[in-house]
Amino acid sequence: MFDDTRFDVIIVGGSYSGLAAGMALGRALRKVLIIDSGKPCNRQTPHSHNFLTHDGKAPAEIAALARQQVERYDTVKLIADVATQGVKTAKGFEISTASGQTFSAKKLIFATGVRDIMPDLDGFAECWGISVLHCPYCHGYEVRHKKTAILGNGEYAFEFGTLISNWTDNLTLLTNGPSTLTAEQRARLGKHNIKVIETAIEKLEHRSGHVERVRFQDGTAFSVEAVYARCAFEQHCMIPQALGCDLSDDGYIKIDAFHKTTVEGVFACGDNTTRMRTVANAVGMGTTTGAIVNKEIVFENF
Repeated sequence: MFDDTRFDVIIVGGSYSGLAAGMALGRALRKVLIIDSGKPCNRQTPHSHNFLTHDGKAPAEIAALARQQVERYDTVKLIADVATQGVKTAKGFEISTASGQTFSAKKLIFATGVRDIMPDLDGFAECWGISVLHCPYCHGYEVRHKKTAILGNGEYAFEFGTLISNWTDNLTLLTNGPSTLTAEQRARLGKHNIKVIETAIEKLEHRSGHVERVRFQDGTAFSVEAVYARCAFEQHCMIPQALGCDLSDDGYIKIDAFHKTTVEGVFACGDNTTRMRTVANAVGMGTTTGAIVNKEIVFENF
């Protein structure tokens, strides 16, 4: 146990990426604090896939095992709290939490993920991560060959429709209003028997998060077993922006090839930096970030 509040590195966010960074740093004999609010974006998802040795496990099960393994290192401290404020100091940074504690460190890593912003569509949030899906590489195999819809319009819908046609030939685009597809795009979709329905949607009818029908505002319905959609999102933690970290045009924290943000001494990894939202990618990014941060500290102190 630690009896003080100063660390080599503070990691804000203790899900897959943050825990992986913490393990790498802890094994490098760094004194590490991980602060986690316990609200991962995939907490409603029943199973995680495409992560070797953990394929098909519940995300919470993977995270629980990860925490157990990280906690074995006496160089790492994990606390359940919410980071509320961060400031630059002469010696590094200070992070304050909702419980009133303040911690300091030479380096910061933000592995805080993103918060999905659900559309105002009855049933969508209840199905998100269960049968309303964001990624075919995470969930496409489980709904292969099933009657599938894509909720979207324009270039996104065309691009996603092209991709999802790899997993099913029973595919329909739901534009939820007038289509903005070009004539050429509609023709190419039609060539592959991908239908387009422009009727405005009222709600998703489901059973315990498993979608069964799309109910339209004109009273008609469309049966379906899986829906792909892309939610808007925002950064789960606003401290990086408050410290001066730049965001990309898409809303992700900007990092370079070494996972450095635009603020010296501040790093980021995981879903807050990339569209590739998978557990495997988050773990890989976290491990890499931990190694990079340790090497930077070594060279600064040598």
